[in-house]
Amino acid sequence: MKKRVAEHDEFADIRDGVRALCAKFPGEYWRALDRERAYPTDFVRALTKAGYLAALIPEEYGGSGLNLAAAAAIMEEIHASGGNGAACHAQMYTMGTILRHGSDAQKERYLPLIASGELRLQAFGVTEPTSGTDTLSLRTVARREGNDHYVINGQKIWTSRAEHSDLLLLLARTTPKEQAKKRTEGLSVFLVDMRLAQGANIVINPIRTMMNHATTQIFFDDLRVPAENLIGEEGKGFRYILGGMNAERILIAAECIGDAKWFIAKATQYAKERELFDRPIGQNQGVQFPIARAYAQMRAAELMVHEAARKYDAGEDIGAEANMAKLLAADASWAAADMCVQTHGGFGFAEEYDIERKFRETRLYQVAPISTNMILSYLAEHVLGLPRSY
Repeated sequence: MKKRVAEHDEFADIRDGVRALCAKFPGEYWRALDRERAYPTDFVRALTKAGYLAALIPEEYGGSGLNLAAAAAIMEEIHASGGNGAACHAQMYTMGTILRHGSDAQKERYLPLIASGELRLQAFGVTEPTSGTDTLSLRTVARREGNDHYVINGQKIWTSRAEHSDLLLLLARTTPKEQAKKRTEGLSVFLVDMRLAQGANIVINPIRTMMNHATTQIFFDDLRVPAENLIGEEGKGFRYILGGMNAERILIAAECIGDAKWFIAKATQYAKERELFDRPIGQNQGVQFPIARAYAQMRAAELMVHEAARKYDAGEDIGAEANMAKLLAADASWAAADMCVQTHGGFGFAEEYDIERKFRETRLYQVAPISTNMILSYLAEHVLGLPRSY
């Protein structure tokens, strides 16, 4: 796509750096990993070494001290370059729970090691088989034993990267639901050191899915976690993770924008080069118009993502904006993916073009980390004032 020379990009240097790094990990690299469902260890190490995964960690803890808009630019460029940041994006927003709600001792102990790459915090245990997106109904229980430990029992599902993360941020119930004073109370956040959780106390089972996201389900059986690993106050965990969820939605939305840009660029180039009946197929309006529509849809979603990131960095209430950014960007990337396959015809299904891989990857964001239907329900109730749906 042509550059819009009139538009100033304050993150141009960051984008250039990410593109240069991603150029070392071309389509062949991602295709090989996809075939084997392997974790992109070398890519994650390169991102960590370059400081990109520590973008949101303050400089005093060894990070880059950048804002969310800069982090979104990083994730967007990874996807626009044909890669996939899902292997590591959780590290950007999960550490925010420690940064905002952790004790000084927890910040000093963990954040520098996360920033340097000595520790990975890339797994977030929230969803359960019986509760899905109804987080307040989760059943994993953390029971206090004495002054030193909590004992955790339960199950988490769709916990990606658990096998490749040193630390796990875990949401568990510490007060029975019927005894909690408020519906949103009684849940607590723990930092679980996966290196010390061994044996029969924790079992991780990989879940093979249509995309390579290293996702798992985890079983906790009398897992002992030090009381000092409780983040913030007991029972306030649901409120703690909400801020992280808004950041997550904006970063995921940025990844979707990157995907959409990749699909549009891929389709545009192919439409220029592919000739049938002695002329490029891009000369036909039947090919031109879907590409142009996908571009317009992407740009509109991109503006919403920028607005959501701006308001987040300004400390404003961004529940509506974060959700709308995720919704519009996920729709834009999926529309661009469908258009790209259609433009390429049969070649869109060939592995070597990378389109079918990216097609599978971007489809996820209609469902996760929150489905588009859940977002529409949120907007209907909390923005438009419509009755709560059931």
